[in-house]
Amino acid sequence: MRFRAMAKINLALDVLGKRPDGYHDVRMIMQTISMYDTLTIEKKPEPGISLSVNLPFVPTDERNLVYRAAKLLMDEFRVEEGVRMNLAKFIPVAAGMAGGSSDAAAALVGVNRIFSLGLSTQELMERGLTIGADVPYCVMRGTALAEGIGEKLTRLPDAPDCFVLIGKPGISVSTRQAYESLDLSSLGERPDIDGMMRSIEAGDLYGMADRMCNVFEPGISGRFPVIRSIRDLMEENGALKAVMSGSGPTVFGIFDDREKMKKAADVLKHSGMAKTVYGTALFRPGRKEGHQ
Repeated sequence: MRFRAMAKINLALDVLGKRPDGYHDVRMIMQTISMYDTLTIEKKPEPGISLSVNLPFVPTDERNLVYRAAKLLMDEFRVEEGVRMNLAKFIPVAAGMAGGSSDAAAALVGVNRIFSLGLSTQELMERGLTIGADVPYCVMRGTALAEGIGEKLTRLPDAPDCFVLIGKPGISVSTRQAYESLDLSSLGERPDIDGMMRSIEAGDLYGMADRMCNVFEPGISGRFPVIRSIRDLMEENGALKAVMSGSGPTVFGIFDDREKMKKAADVLKHSGMAKTVYGTALFRPGRKEGHQ
């Protein structure tokens, strides 16, 4: 079986405060896009898990969330057969697009299906939380409000149709770096998440785009000015708005016209500022390109 692990962007990301357990309470609007890694899974008669990846620097043991997700279910249900998995990565690593979490979600869905374990989506989401805060959302996908540490999910109506340009510079940013660059006592602009939800419900693309905001962006772009440069370039070339996704450094721009997006992509490619440039659209759960 072959599964597509979809990338996500954060249409809005707010950090509300630090919790006693060291995590942070967040409020975000998450959206999957049609950019994906591919996970191929097949049974093997001998027990155990084997994982191969197309990128040599990505681990293939329990350091990989795919391996951990498969092992979690296989241990719980005492699966005696083994599984062979191949992960073809296209979503940039450490890019603020939940690539690793989405890969883990695909592994949960895949192992559940290939061994006929009978777990519901909700049951997979609950198990995914033990692997990472973004994994439950990556199992669910679509447009959602995420609260708590990201695990409290409320499905929203589909966001308005639009085109999305991805630009990732040749740097990586960890979630830890993002929080270290965040000063909660002096946050400037914060996202109007309630207003964005009203815009989404009304199908108002322009209202949604106008409210896009990520509280991590000022701190990270202060350390890496290329992020601000990519954002400005997208907006100068037709993006309704461009912001950084997640903990960065990926920037995405929202466009109301495919040709505008293509032209902006060409300009971004020729600028040399982004290592990855990719034009796509929003992903709607239930379409054939999903976990199938």
